[in-house]
Amino acid sequence: MAKCYKSFTVIPFLLHILCFLLFPQTLHSHENDFRRQPSRQIVYTPHKLSHSDPQQVHISLVGKDHMRVSWITEDKQRESIVEYGTKKGEYNRKTTGEHTSYRYFLYKSGKIHHVVIGPLHPNTIYYYKCGGSGPEFSFKTPPSKFPIEFVVVGDLGQTEWTASTLKHIDRKHYDVLLLPGDLSYADSQQPLWDSFGRLVEPYASGRPWMVTVGNHEIETFPILHPHGFKAYNARWPMPFNNTASTSNLYYSFDAATVHVIMLSSYTHFHPHSHQYTWLQSDLASVDRNITPWVIALFHAPWYNTNDAHQGEAESMRQAMEHLLYHARVDFVFAGHVHAYERFTRIYDNKADSCGPLYVTIGDGGNREGLALSFKKPPSPLSLYREPSFGHGRLRIVNETHAHWSWHRNNDTEAFVADSVWIESLSNSKSCWHTTTQDHKVAHEEL
Repeated sequence: MAKCYKSFTVIPFLLHILCFLLFPQTLHSHENDFRRQPSRQIVYTPHKLSHSDPQQVHISLVGKDHMRVSWITEDKQRESIVEYGTKKGEYNRKTTGEHTSYRYFLYKSGKIHHVVIGPLHPNTIYYYKCGGSGPEFSFKTPPSKFPIEFVVVGDLGQTEWTASTLKHIDRKHYDVLLLPGDLSYADSQQPLWDSFGRLVEPYASGRPWMVTVGNHEIETFPILHPHGFKAYNARWPMPFNNTASTSNLYYSFDAATVHVIMLSSYTHFHPHSHQYTWLQSDLASVDRNITPWVIALFHAPWYNTNDAHQGEAESMRQAMEHLLYHARVDFVFAGHVHAYERFTRIYDNKADSCGPLYVTIGDGGNREGLALSFKKPPSPLSLYREPSFGHGRLRIVNETHAHWSWHRNNDTEAFVADSVWIESLSNSKSCWHTTTQDHKVAHEEL
C-alpha cells in the first residue's frame, strides 16, 4: 500500500484514516518476472526555507516570447512579483501577476503565485527572483529556430526512481520538458503536491515544463469535490487562453516552429465536444510550410500491446484519430502504461507511412511499479518495448529530420536503449496528395 505519511503535521488524524480507506494502492512487485527495476519508496521533499521564501518554483511557456513563473509561499502577505534580467543579481525588469489558493477537505494550500513575464529573447539565460525574497533562480528560453530538443517523460511521481530520472535528464542539455499526465501521484493527499513541487523545482525552475493531465490528477470526491483537477488547475496553469481553448486541460503552443498539442484523455472528446472542435480548429490553423513539425500528447495511449490498461483509450482513438492523421501529425506521445513502447507509423490499427509515430513513455518513476507483461506474440506494429523506467529525448534537427531516443534508467548513468531517425510528414509529397484526395472524396459524398 502506498504510504500516507504520518509526518504530515498539517493533516489531522481523521484525514489519515480517510486516506487509507479511500485511496488504497496495491503494489505488485512481480519479483519472479522482472528483478532489475522494482518499485521504490516515495521521496518526501520538505520545505527548508522560511514561510516568506518561494517554494515549488516552476516555469511554463506563454506565447512565443513570454514565460509564466509559478511558486508558492506559506506567507499569505507576499506579493506576486517577479524581478528579472539577463545579468546575475541585476534585475532591470519587474512584473506583477496574480495569486490563488484552494481547499481540499481539511487541507488549505499556501498562496499560489503566477506571474507572466516578457517579452523575452530566444535562447537567452534570464536570472529572476520571486516575491522579492529568497534565492535567485535562472532559466534559459528555447531557441527560435532549429535545432531544438524536447525531453518527454510521463507518469513521473516522486520516488527514488523519479529522482534518478530527473538527474539523468539534467545531465544533458534540453530546451523544453513535455509531460503527458500523472505528475505528483498525490491522489488527493494534497501535501504530496507540495512535496512534488519541491522535488522538481531545481529542474522545472530552469527549463519550461509543459504538462497535461492524467488520471491521478482527477481527485474527485462525491458531493464535497465533484469537479476534478482542482489542485492541478491551481498549481499548473498552462497557456490555454492563447489558443482559444476553454480549458486548462487541453491547449497547444509553438517552440522553434514546432507545434505541440496537449490533449486531455479525461475531458469530453466526442465530435460535438469543446475539445474536439477546438482540436479541429487548432490543427487547421497550422501552416506546415512555416511549422513543419506537429506533436501531440495525451495520457492514455491509443495503441498499446502491454497487458496493462488494454482498450481504455479506444473511444478517444475512434473519435479523434482521423483528425491527427489527416493533419499529418508526426509524433504522438502517451503515458499511463508504466513501460516504454515505440510503434511504427499507424492509422486505424494498420501500418501507414502517413500516420503518426506512436510512443508510450509512462515510465518516469511512479510508485505503482512497472507494467511488466506484454502480449504474445508481439504485434508487428510494435517495434520496441521494454518495462523499464527512463525518459525520452526528441531532438528536432531541422525542417525535415528529427532524432528520437529513449534513455533507460540505470543506477548511475542513463543508457540509450532505443533510438530512431524520423523524417517529417510535411516533407512527404505523397502523404499530402493522399490528404487532398481524402478531402475531395469527403466533399463529394456530402
